[in-house]
Amino acid sequence: MKTSFLTQTLSLLCAALILAFCLLSCTRCSEPVNDSYKKKLISYREGRVLFDEYSRTNNVILTKYRNGEPDSRWYWFSLEEMEGYIKYVKENAKKQKLKKVGIRIYMGKYPMNHPKNRMAKPEYAGYQTIFLVPTSQKRKKDNAMSRTDTSEENTDVSSIESMNMTNLAPPPKASSVSMP
Repeated sequence: MKTSFLTQTLSLLCAALILAFCLLSCTRCSEPVNDSYKKKLISYREGRVLFDEYSRTNNVILTKYRNGEPDSRWYWFSLEEMEGYIKYVKENAKKQKLKKVGIRIYMGKYPMNHPKNRMAKPEYAGYQTIFLVPTSQKRKKDNAMSRTDTSEENTDVSSIESMNMTNLAPPPKASSVSMP
């Protein structure tokens, strides 16, 4: 009798541990992933066309304005930084009961006197950068106060901090028209 009781107890304990492990390891499983991004994927070749067009047009103008010194043409965040920022935005948006939350990517430029601790590297002063700004669906009262009629669905959320300090590519002296 004791053996079967001990076996039953151990079996139940093992089953409980396995169930607990499965539940704990599947915390991400509870949040379904939207696959609408799949319609927006482009090939490396299509990206190359966009990069080359930017290099041929906009970057040429910037280089001329900068007295022959080309500006940055790519920016990099680690996946961990992106995942962490997305989690931060989601948590804060949930607390504020915001709907249709997104992230807008803005172009910017570091002023020459920008604080060195507010850039990924001090030598980025004077280069263009990007920064990420949370957005959400406009609230009804915001639409009534709007000065212009816009079809834009989301608006910036100033109560959630933006993200910058990306690694960017200050280009070499000779501007290359190809992706790295």
